[in-house]
Amino acid sequence: MSLSVRMRRFRFAGIFVAGALAFALPAAGQDAACKNRGDLDKRFCDNNGDLVADTPTDPSKWLNPDTLVFSYTPVEDPSVYENVFTEFMAYLAKKTGKKVKWYGADSYASQVEALRSGRLHVAGISTGPTVFGVNLAGYVPIAMMAKSDGRFGYKLQLITQKDSGIMKVSDLKGKRVAHVTPSSNSGNQAPRALFKSMGVIPDTDYKVTYSGKHDNSIMGVANGDYDAAPIASSVLDRMAEKGVVDRSKLRIIWESKPFPTTSYGYAYNLHPDLQKKVREAFLTFDWTGTDLLKEFGRKSNQFIGITYKEQWVDVRAIQKVNGTLYTDEAMRGLKIKKKKKKKK
Repeated sequence: MSLSVRMRRFRFAGIFVAGALAFALPAAGQDAACKNRGDLDKRFCDNNGDLVADTPTDPSKWLNPDTLVFSYTPVEDPSVYENVFTEFMAYLAKKTGKKVKWYGADSYASQVEALRSGRLHVAGISTGPTVFGVNLAGYVPIAMMAKSDGRFGYKLQLITQKDSGIMKVSDLKGKRVAHVTPSSNSGNQAPRALFKSMGVIPDTDYKVTYSGKHDNSIMGVANGDYDAAPIASSVLDRMAEKGVVDRSKLRIIWESKPFPTTSYGYAYNLHPDLQKKVREAFLTFDWTGTDLLKEFGRKSNQFIGITYKEQWVDVRAIQKVNGTLYTDEAMRGLKIKKKKKKKK
């Protein structure tokens, strides 16, 4: 059967205890009332069939914090992205009437864990980990970056050094290949599903080494730490534009069709009125003259509304092919330590 591929220095303080207690509370009566759950954790329910956790029917379960915590998918230097999102966070504060603070996540797992415990309320989560956020933490994706004409996405690219002898996917056999994290779509899940159809099985034909981030994989190939790496084209584009990596020293030997980019959304148990305001903030934010436009303008200049059920269909299919399970053990696998930089 063929598979079609279309596809942030705030440190938590007093809310740790409250968040942990909120996480520990059972979803009273939910099991009895839940007619459909799908892949969602047992704490959640999906009676409306949209594949994301339903907002609790009991108002006492709704979160309406004075301060909203916002996080962007883990990157090499979170402080840079705190500045990039400053204007949006100010707008989010204006639209919701809340204070908004930044959480610089150091791993995909830390984002999911923070969402689960109630310490993180609004986030931008990378493509593959979005599925874990949805199923394990009650994350509800509502928006994504795109161009004004609606175009969006990035490609899985397989990169190597320009002067290496690796010319095609089959040449990966016996090589040092970096994947990103177990949950990463372009950095692990998609390669495992797609490379197999090209005669190469990761962990069988080559040993997988997890780098922790796309940035680390790219720099690892550039520095000769790895022979090759499957990465997200959007990250390579960004690093090349900033001069962090010399694109001329790398060669793309294979790439996929587009996947959806980082999703943006909120915790399922935010007060319904707050959910509406967060959604409105994303969909009405004007990028003109902002640092968001400076950073992402080459490929995006707005947020567009999305649904997890529709835009993540192929990502879910890939994870299903790979036999991915949405469990606590699998989530711990998202926490890959950052690779130490090679001394020159």
